[in-house]
Formats: sequence, structure tokens, C-alpha cells
Amino acid sequence: MDWLSSIVHYLSDYFTYVGQYQSEIWKAIGETFVMVGISIAAAVILGLPVGTLLYLCRKGQIYENRIVFSVLNGLVNVIRSFPFLLLVVIMIPVTRMLVGTSLGTLAAAVPLSVVAIAYYSRLVEQALLDVPREVTVTASSMGASTLQLIFKFLYVEARSGLVLGLTTSTISFISYSTVMGIVGGGGVGDFAIRYGYQRFETEIMVFTIIIMIILVQSIQFTGNLLSRLLDKR
Repeated sequence: MDWLSSIVHYLSDYFTYVGQYQSEIWKAIGETFVMVGISIAAAVILGLPVGTLLYLCRKGQIYENRIVFSVLNGLVNVIRSFPFLLLVVIMIPVTRMLVGTSLGTLAAAVPLSVVAIAYYSRLVEQALLDVPREVTVTASSMGASTLQLIFKFLYVEARSGLVLGLTTSTISFISYSTVMGIVGGGGVGDFAIRYGYQRFETEIMVFTIIIMIILVQSIQFTGNLLSRLLDKR
């Protein structure tokens, strides 16, 4: 059983070593939650309406509008095609104008929110396209208003896909947030780079990776569960 005692001893030393950075780790996790939380809010508040407009205004839909669709579609495509780090740098003047600084967690949330809006709006459009066309036809024949069509028919039918889309988006936002150290945004990724990579402390880098894996798996599990509960098909 020497191997077992060796493992226990190693793990004890490992967690004792990592425990020295407990306050920094919790601070990094908090910064990640702030950035991702703001981006999720932006995705829901702005990305959901944009995605809905993309669906309603596309060719063949009841509110077909080529101009509106082309403008929104082009804007979403441009933002999504930008390399994220380049977008962060380009948006520094805009970020400074909006929050008064280009450094810090709040500043880092600005470009992350822009990407979140574009990313989730496309997933919303795709989720709504999966709704059978008979639903919109039925709503129109019943004299439903635009808001009734959206909230009582489209969103109800697409709710499972919308939740899965938000889950996928959230995981992507977490991934994006790991590189926000470029504008002093902090977060778990920045902590791993500063302590694990630049100081060659592999134990810290491994620990932060484990944290990210647990976080992502938890979000994916919760999203899948909620989607299954909402899917009444």
C-alpha cells in the first residue's frame, strides 16, 4: 500500500501548495463570473431580440424585410468573423468611452458582450428556424399580434433550443474570458497565465484547468437538464 500512501502524501502537499494562492484563486473566479455574467445578460437582453429580428425579417417569413435582414446579418457575420483578441484591441476606444477606462474586469466585459450578442443572436435565429412553419401560420390565422406571435408561439416552441443555445454560448464566453488579461480583465485564465505559465508553476496551471473543466461541465449538465425539462415534444 506504499503507492496509496505516496498518492495521499502527494495530494496533501499539492493542496497545501495551492492553498497559498486561495485568495487570488477566489478573486480570479469572481472576475470570471462578473465578465461572463455581464456577457450573458447582454446576450439575452440584446442578442435574443436581434436573433428574433433576423428570423422574422428573413426571406419567406411573415415580416420579410430585405434591408433589415441584410444589415443585421452582415453586422453579426462581421463581428463573429473577427479574431477575438483583435476585436478587444480595436474596441479599446469604445470601451473607454462606455466605462471610462480600458482596463479592468468591467472594461473586459464590453468586447465580450459584443461577441455574446452576435454569437447568441445567430443561435436564436437557428432555434427559431426549427419551429414548424405551421406555428406562425396558425398564430397569424388567430389574429395574434407581433408580440403574441413571438412570446406565446415562437419562444414557447423554441424554448428548449434557446436554452441549449444559451448554454453553448455561456461555455464559449468562459473560453473567451480566459484571454481578457490583455486588458487587465483578470479571471481564471489570466491567473493561470501569470502564475502557472510565466512563473513556471505547473501545479497552479493544472489546478485552474481543473476548475474550468468543473465549471464548464456543471453549466453543460444544467443546460441539458433544463432543456430536457422544457422540451415538451
